[in-house]
Amino acid sequence: FLDIKCRAAGLAPDAAVVVATVRALKMHGGVAKEDLAGENLTALRAGLPNLLRHVANLREVYGLPCAVAVNRFPTDTDAEIACVQSECERLGVRAVLSTVWAEGGKGGEALAREVVRLCEEERADFRFAYPDDAPLAEKLGAVVRRVYRGDGVTFTPAAQKQLERLEAMGFGRLPVCIAKTQYSFSDDPTKRGAPEHFTVTVRQVKLSAGAGFVVALTGDIMTMPGLPKSPAAERIDVDADGKITGLF
Repeated sequence: FLDIKCRAAGLAPDAAVVVATVRALKMHGGVAKEDLAGENLTALRAGLPNLLRHVANLREVYGLPCAVAVNRFPTDTDAEIACVQSECERLGVRAVLSTVWAEGGKGGEALAREVVRLCEEERADFRFAYPDDAPLAEKLGAVVRRVYRGDGVTFTPAAQKQLERLEAMGFGRLPVCIAKTQYSFSDDPTKRGAPEHFTVTVRQVKLSAGAGFVVALTGDIMTMPGLPKSPAAERIDVDADGKITGLF
């Protein structure tokens, strides 16, 4: 959004919101998906560096004041919520509970007030992660080093040739979109939390001319969205009394 859409639309955001869940942070701390419902402060603290890196990126790389929206699940304990809020406060960022799914608009009022406060009281110094005139390979390297906090990027021989061809065709000034796993800052989905000292390997580079950016593919990522192996639809049912079950 920041490096692609804001460039194309001439937008300069006043603030940003990082959406987080206790469950996701515990997963980054090493908890298996089937065990996420139980309180686990040790795993939560181990996973929090992932959230804090996102916060740091927005503030240090993109120059934006930000808030953390904690989407609360029924299984989240007060101690876990307090832990997230405390760690965010140490960075000078407020972590605000969002219970919109349970309470509708009322559950988002606190978050809305914090966003308004950020826009009115904090000063944004929005900037991109890389300049327009940098070569495509340098743009990709900038994202890996500055945003993902890795050591750099490498290219397969095929990807290197594709980069050179796009540069020769005059598409070098386009922004880049990196297609990779959503489970890690790296291109390895098993490296959870806030990994360091890794290299991202680009296996293919392709042009999305109509959209106005260049896509770099890593790992075995698919660029078309799809359902998970076990979608929620498999657990939704209607009981004998006509009550819908399995929605949450």
